[in-house]
Amino acid sequence: MPQPNPIPPRPADSTAAAHERVYRALRLKIMHGEIAPAAALTLRGIGAEYGVSMTPAREAIRRLVAEGALFLSSSGRVSTPELSNDRIEELATLRAMIEPELASRALPRAHFALIDRLEAINQGISQMVARHDAIGYIRMNLEFHRTLYLRAQAPAMLAVTETVWLQLGPTMRALYGRLNRTEPPYHHKLILAALKAGDEPGLRLAVRTDATQGLRMLKA
Repeated sequence: MPQPNPIPPRPADSTAAAHERVYRALRLKIMHGEIAPAAALTLRGIGAEYGVSMTPAREAIRRLVAEGALFLSSSGRVSTPELSNDRIEELATLRAMIEPELASRALPRAHFALIDRLEAINQGISQMVARHDAIGYIRMNLEFHRTLYLRAQAPAMLAVTETVWLQLGPTMRALYGRLNRTEPPYHHKLILAALKAGDEPGLRLAVRTDATQGLRMLKA
């Protein structure tokens, strides 16, 4: 007896999958500083880059605008944000409030395997610095922090932190060029030392300084 043909997926399902793929890819691209501040994006360009129709491209943009990763002007122009001094200060303050708390919550679970992993990531950051690879540097720097904060087991706080990183992505690229780094972030060494010593006050201070010091250099 012949088997019935399988039911093809509904167009809505295909569109939803395409939208999610575009959203996640574009989100990472923005977070890692691959797009400069105030750069314009178009539905046509996004559709061509990711091989999708206008609908999933439009939905991905809508979500990223809601997260503050993209800016939609009254004329309909979509661009990455060009942050004012006040906005940089606000986002730096959020990092200073949330990230030390995440690190503090992670400390009781900071076993040797985690510290070894963080040291390996820091070595990777050194390689990115040597190559003058700004995007690789930002990506691995965020991986260093995310790897630590995951141990906090505080998903809501981490989600807020990642939204802040997302809004700062293009600006972080500009910051990398201004700092002209020749070595990994100094405060990463202090974070690792505090983790090894179980030093919570030292850990909070090192994380807070690492998260905010560079950003505040961007203020004119």
